[in-house]
Amino acid sequence: MSTPDRDVPSGGAGAASAVSDAAAEGPLAGVVVLDLTRALAGPHAAMMLGDLGARVIKIETPGHGDDTRGWGPPFVQPEPAAAEAANTDRTANGEAAGASADTAISTYFLSCNRNKESVTLDLKSEAGKAALTELIKRSDVLMENFRPGVLDRLGFGMERLDQLNPSLVVLSISGFGHDGPEGGRAGYDQIAQGEAGLMSMTGPDRQTPTKVGVPIADLLSGMYGAYGVLAALLERERTGRGSVVRTSLLAGIVGVHAFQGTRWTVAGEVPKAEGPHHPSICPYGLFHSADGIVQIAVGSEALWRKFAPAFDLPVDAPGYASNAERVGNATEVRAAVERAFSEYPTAALLAKLTDIGIPSGEVKNLQQVYEWEQTRSQGLLIDVEHPTLGTIALPGPPLRLFHGDTEWRREHTAPPLLGQHTEQVLDWLGQSGGGN
Repeated sequence: MSTPDRDVPSGGAGAASAVSDAAAEGPLAGVVVLDLTRALAGPHAAMMLGDLGARVIKIETPGHGDDTRGWGPPFVQPEPAAAEAANTDRTANGEAAGASADTAISTYFLSCNRNKESVTLDLKSEAGKAALTELIKRSDVLMENFRPGVLDRLGFGMERLDQLNPSLVVLSISGFGHDGPEGGRAGYDQIAQGEAGLMSMTGPDRQTPTKVGVPIADLLSGMYGAYGVLAALLERERTGRGSVVRTSLLAGIVGVHAFQGTRWTVAGEVPKAEGPHHPSICPYGLFHSADGIVQIAVGSEALWRKFAPAFDLPVDAPGYASNAERVGNATEVRAAVERAFSEYPTAALLAKLTDIGIPSGEVKNLQQVYEWEQTRSQGLLIDVEHPTLGTIALPGPPLRLFHGDTEWRREHTAPPLLGQHTEQVLDWLGQSGGGN
């Protein structure tokens, strides 16, 4: 993907950027992303582009930084020698006060900020605004998740951005949309999970609305945002002009309602919580063995006709003969499966299910997931060198890219210390010593 000619070296001028160099051969090599977001939705979107080789410059408030730097516990304490060395380097480079490298590191921040450069700018100061102006001119993408109107008040509304850089792609993520009767409403993940209906169909029953175990509204809006940015960059290849991409936490959840959404929009049926079982396929869900838990997915009639005889279940009896009958008779069918499975230890049960071709599995905790060889074989756990923590393991990117038999994998860099790259980037802009 080509980028407009803006004299944007991949590693910056003067002091080369390790982040940029590591991504030099990626599919988004040469694309500069200016990340003004904080919390999770926007940072996750920016990280996705960084994983693909974009240069991501994260703008943070001096002395404080992204809110997630303070979200915890857990926090991880830096190695004393590494922290002292980092503090010495930062003092020599004139870094802002309050960005001490011996500060404990939030694992929340570590989860969504790999492959980025951190620059501290006071966007209310003239120096900060001047630096941001130059960054906007040199960027391909700007990401923001301020409440509507904040960028305008800072002097960087959409008209101003278009004047500064007509080819700029802007991603704007909000809580519930930028317009409409509740446009501009502040959004946090769990609030969005509830308002967007997800919690009403998650959990053991209708009386216990349950949130998903990860901030899924944030993550989905970030994924949709990155998807939109890639589409806008592709469109720019044809038109030469940038565009504005908008999404929201609300849109992220509604966008994955899938068949649950059409149950209401087409059939007029309001989905409800079904616990650990599929609402439209039976048997499909969580069951108990003699000593543990297994999950099965009898997702077709062909699978049912393998499954039922193996466990002495009636194949063609009323209430069992078709998926529609089994769903209507789900309480009885599930109870019959529970009785059959209770005779088997977990390992023996999973072996039998595998032998007869029934999709099945355990319920792992995250320690088991990250120690699982299959997880590691897919590049889903990566090691990075952090400036003060040393070698740390992070969840890796979910995509793998191949050219023939050759796989491209970027050399990932650790989430940055606050302001770690300020001097490098200001040198690149020709504004060394300014911005804070």
